[in-house]
Amino acid sequence: MSYDALSTRTAVVTGAASGMGEATARLLAAQGARVALLARRADRLDELAAKITAGGGQALAVTADVTDPASVAAAADRVHEAYGPADLVVNSAGVMLPNPIVEGRDDEWTRMIDTNLSGALRVIRAFVPDLLAAAAQGRPADLVNVSSIGAHVTFPNYAVYGATKAALTFLSASLRTELGGQDVRVTNIEPGLTDTELGTHIDNSELSGQLDGMYSAMDALTADDVADLIAYTTSRPRRVNLRQLVILPTRQA
Repeated sequence: MSYDALSTRTAVVTGAASGMGEATARLLAAQGARVALLARRADRLDELAAKITAGGGQALAVTADVTDPASVAAAADRVHEAYGPADLVVNSAGVMLPNPIVEGRDDEWTRMIDTNLSGALRVIRAFVPDLLAAAAQGRPADLVNVSSIGAHVTFPNYAVYGATKAALTFLSASLRTELGGQDVRVTNIEPGLTDTELGTHIDNSELSGQLDGMYSAMDALTADDVADLIAYTTSRPRRVNLRQLVILPTRQA
């Protein structure tokens, strides 16, 4: 599908080194957008930027850690130097580290909160002024937050992960009350079971095996499926805001 309205956009995509972020960056660039790729793994970003450029697209690799305020601020400066203000921001960086709450894994809790929630807030703080300026000029302006069905569907041992995603979902809804009146669209996307690297972060063999079983039981979403939804959402007419989207594999209840 072609999304011609994206050809004039300047996008920032976090978590662009893999999964949904990478797929989204590829698709936006293929549709003509200039795309700033933000993630921690510089080698992955450089490889992706080279592939996009070789295919005729425009991409800027910006090494950034969303858990570090200084890193996010420096990344925003780099994007502005190269591309100017952004008008499309996709918060796709995330980590999923399930474990029983009785294990008290403070290291995992901190990492998930810092990445999934605080990291998104840092990116929002860095780029919302750009979005407001674009909207004031009569152009489309989009903030897309990638949450999860874990925001409202409970799963044993995923309490803290689900809490971070519930917070992100609520944050998205709240931001619409602040930004929607100024013509900035805020979209919250909640994917179900998706085949990405998230599952490889799990160090609990039993829970990792359970997740593998889910992949065996149903045809999971791909990162490209989620990227396609993001491209569709952000290419609608400026007056249209698809505010809350849940995307599931057909067999997932």
